Amino acid sequence: FLTQICVLLFSCLYILCYLILTHFKKTADPFCSPFRLWLCTFTLSVAVCAVLLLPISILSNEVLLAFPHSYYMQWLNGSLIRGLWNLVFLFSNLSLVFLMPFAYFFIESEGFAGSRKGVMARVYEAVVLLLLLALLVMGIVWVASAILHDNIARKSLYDLWEYYLPYLYSGISLCGVLLLLLCTPFGLSRMFSVTGSLLVKPRLLEDVEDTLNCTAFEEATLSRKIKYGRASCWVKLDIETMKREYQAAQNKRISLEMRQKASAWQRNLGYPLAMLALLAMTVMCVLMVCFNVLELLLDEKAMPRGMDDPHLGMASFSMFGSLGAAVQVVLILYLMVSSVVGFYSSPLFINLLPRAKDTNLTQIIANCVSLLILSSALPIFSRTLGITRFDLLGDFGRYDWLGNFYIVFLYNMMFAGLTSASLIKTVTWAVQRELIRAFGLHKLPLTVSRSTVPFRLLLASGLSKIQ
Repeated sequence: FLTQICVLLFSCLYILCYLILTHFKKTADPFCSPFRLWLCTFTLSVAVCAVLLLPISILSNEVLLAFPHSYYMQWLNGSLIRGLWNLVFLFSNLSLVFLMPFAYFFIESEGFAGSRKGVMARVYEAVVLLLLLALLVMGIVWVASAILHDNIARKSLYDLWEYYLPYLYSGISLCGVLLLLLCTPFGLSRMFSVTGSLLVKPRLLEDVEDTLNCTAFEEATLSRKIKYGRASCWVKLDIETMKREYQAAQNKRISLEMRQKASAWQRNLGYPLAMLALLAMTVMCVLMVCFNVLELLLDEKAMPRGMDDPHLGMASFSMFGSLGAAVQVVLILYLMVSSVVGFYSSPLFINLLPRAKDTNLTQIIANCVSLLILSSALPIFSRTLGITRFDLLGDFGRYDWLGNFYIVFLYNMMFAGLTSASLIKTVTWAVQRELIRAFGLHKLPLTVSRSTVPFRLLLASGLSKIQ
């Protein structure tokens, strides 16, 4: 029965991920065969399962606490949760070590010299490259384990599955945790601008009618230029560039028209509430991390550790009961969304951002691998920062570096510092930018920036408008 539940959950996630990938993949990609798309879908499904590990575990515990003797909740037990964690760990190793490298090598392979061209020749070359890569990585990991832990290095030669793959995955998770440390604070600051672009701002902060008139005039001007350039053979105009500018202006006009038609409740209530909710969740994350730092200094139980039995239904994992558990789930999902936003907003990975119907298979593979690394490190990330007290299950809690107090303490301090600095910088710049737009200083003939317009000028302009 537990296997059927796991299969049903994974099947639903697989169908959802397949629809997402078919929405982004390039329609005329010659390398995008169904088999390679299935491998990418499988990897993305495992990534989503890794994101849902902690929320499902925390909510399952609260459900068992609320209905301890319910017959319909007997299937929700520690064996199911522990099985989910072990399956996610297994499939994550399988996807990162075998499936995704094979999919990439299969795209790049053409068959060995002298062999007949075809699918099987490319399969043979991809398998050989995969074996060579596995030997290379295994040698590197064995040397690293021999330098750090000689006993583990000897055992890894005898028992490949028990020691080598967990040790390799420990290094991958460490890279994912470090990547989350860099992307999440930046993503938390970017969430304000991303959310603001999706919502309708109040009229005090934006003159929609003026912007709409300027956009409509720009669109009409570009339309006349395109028409004149086609009709004349004497004027050399870049038609393709003007077409792109015309399309951008048209999309902007349509967006402004939709924002102009928005109701007063949506304009004046939705945007402030969304900004306050983002600010509250970000501040709450920072406060929980600061509280975890104090606990690390006073109590050894605050250190992340693994456990074999989750003991569901015994006690809540939050001191505030079910409400605190719900807040933990929301914050974990919010941190994951923020890390993805920060990942795709960073200059190093901005080229990986998928585009609808215009993403080739190589980019899809890179996105699936990146998301799997981030999501598989999310349980360790959340437990290390003290967002939740649910200890890590299975091989997720057997990493040696989790027991190092200095690494965990320094990680918490760096996250709190980076997030606080990003939050202060974002809020300060956003307030100053909106004040400049509200008082009309952006319409001045000179270029107005944050450094050239002092705050006293803003106050003087505001007082003059009030008078």
